[in-house]
Amino acid sequence: MDAKLTPRVDQAVAYILNKRLWQPSVAIVLGSGLGDLAERVEHRECIAYCDIPHFCSTHASGHAGQFVTGYLSGLPVVLLQGRAHRYEGIANHQASFPIECVRAMGAKLLVTTNAAGGLNTRYCVGDLMVVDSHIDFLWARGLWGAERCQTQLAPSRVPPYDWSLIQTAHSIARQLGIGLQQGCYLATLGPTYETRSEYRMFRWTGADAVGMSTLPEVLAAQRLGMEVLAFSVITNVASTDIPQSTTHDEVVALGHAAGPRLMRIIETLLNERAGHPD
Repeated sequence: MDAKLTPRVDQAVAYILNKRLWQPSVAIVLGSGLGDLAERVEHRECIAYCDIPHFCSTHASGHAGQFVTGYLSGLPVVLLQGRAHRYEGIANHQASFPIECVRAMGAKLLVTTNAAGGLNTRYCVGDLMVVDSHIDFLWARGLWGAERCQTQLAPSRVPPYDWSLIQTAHSIARQLGIGLQQGCYLATLGPTYETRSEYRMFRWTGADAVGMSTLPEVLAAQRLGMEVLAFSVITNVASTDIPQSTTHDEVVALGHAAGPRLMRIIETLLNERAGHPD
């Protein structure tokens, strides 16, 4: 952990633990329109981000901005119900700060979710995609913030996404009769949606979906030695030929619609991790 961040992490964790003593084994980040999973947590306790020292508040619709502890599928979990985005004027190290905190609390697995635009022409609106790689257009490359530009080396090229967990997710999806795509997630700063020319470029780079989040969390989790599993809900499929518009309200609505299928996969995965029979 960065020595400069340690006092802030300690202060945030102390505040959380003062509200309730908790040692989660799993942390889950809920993206746009996916916050309903928090309602399924048993013995739930909620703390608003704005009450936790050094946490950034969320402003995008579909992001409740709550730190939720409790049990899910019999495992002690912490759910980050929504996230602050880079386009809200924060740095990478601020976007990843909640991950520093949940790791300090004991979480060893990060499951992170997002709503994303589909770039792969085989994808359909409402598809689920498990992320197996990413392209980082959030800048700065491999750095936590401008203040570290002269000293921080780029992160390891070892893939952050756990291959065995990806295979487990596919197996669970087949058992449940849920379609699950697999592909590369590209992260941009936003907050505007991409132009048709940008969609063409992103497809050319090999990306299957594009969004505005997730990578600061994933890279922090990788650095902290956590297992990582990431999912995207495909809320629209890009057209490079016909002009079309997408609104955030539509993204949130489609996230709500596809959310129950993603919840079933995550809950079943946690059941298997806890050793519970199906």
